[in-house]
Amino acid sequence: MFQKKTIRDVDVKDQVVLVRADYNVPLYEDEEGDVQVASDFRVRESLPTINYLLENGAQKVILISHLGRPEGYDKKLSLRPIVEVLAENLPGRAIGFVEHTDMEQLALAIEEAPEGSVTLLENLRFSPEEKANSEDFARDLVQATGATLFVQDGFAVAHREQASTVAITKLLPSVAGLLLEKEVTMLRGALENPEHPLVVIIGGSKVADKQPLIDKFLPVADRIIVGGKIAADGYTSGHPQIYVAEDFDENSAGEKLDIGPISTTKIVDMIHGAKTVVWNGVLGKVEDPAYATASTIVTQTLGEDDGETSIICGGDTSGFVENLVAEHPDWTVSLVSTGGGAALALLSGGEMPGLEALEDK
Repeated sequence: MFQKKTIRDVDVKDQVVLVRADYNVPLYEDEEGDVQVASDFRVRESLPTINYLLENGAQKVILISHLGRPEGYDKKLSLRPIVEVLAENLPGRAIGFVEHTDMEQLALAIEEAPEGSVTLLENLRFSPEEKANSEDFARDLVQATGATLFVQDGFAVAHREQASTVAITKLLPSVAGLLLEKEVTMLRGALENPEHPLVVIIGGSKVADKQPLIDKFLPVADRIIVGGKIAADGYTSGHPQIYVAEDFDENSAGEKLDIGPISTTKIVDMIHGAKTVVWNGVLGKVEDPAYATASTIVTQTLGEDDGETSIICGGDTSGFVENLVAEHPDWTVSLVSTGGGAALALLSGGEMPGLEALEDK
């Protein structure tokens, strides 16, 4: 059970709601040199919370987020391109954007925003006070926006201690949004109360990052599969529950860049017998289609099987699966997590200060 209050537990009517979303999306430049959103997945995942607030009478919804790792103002990391995506997904709503970092200008823009509107503020990380978890910065935001309620819906930053995740919760009533609730509930459920058999697939490149996850799942998983660069680099285990990929596809230089057909076939067989599958870390160098075969086959296997709960987490894995599922509408997975580091922290027992700072039920 989710232990924190959510937007369902409070009266949002007539409230000015400050929502911490996660719009740290991939961007690209079009032929005219304009910056565009390459994937709107994270924006779409924030819509249930925004719509709930608006449909239940919130006076104004103000969205805050970061994008990238700027050192001061950087036009290429502006959140302005998100406005068009919001407008496409919230037809009939007034959508505003405030590029000013000056708090007086911000206050004026919010004051002039109509009731029932949605306003997106500029990239929080243009101010170094965001990452410094500055309570003064958080207070300035609250005062300038006139916010009366804070909603944390950026799961991907819930493991960060920053002004928009922790400091701000000291200044406003603070509850979870629907996306944060969904992600935490499903991820914790897979660890604490999964339907068995539970199969965990671990890929990626860094053993140091993934070993705590393996250790955490070992007491509860029926099978743990290790692939990706971890396996290619020689990861070994004598534990009977752990299967390590045994063959690999190589390039002309002999580099092991994907797991091979024998391992892929065995993994598919293990998935077919599972009721819950948690997948963290791609199985090959998926940015090269020649070495995305195993990850594609696993995605297809999960997507075509309606009888299991399938949870995809980890930045590269989530992006890869989300893109593939978008190309194959008949494939469905239970959860594609928006948070790479946050999911890893939650599952491996790390701290989640942006979650813990919210009000308990």
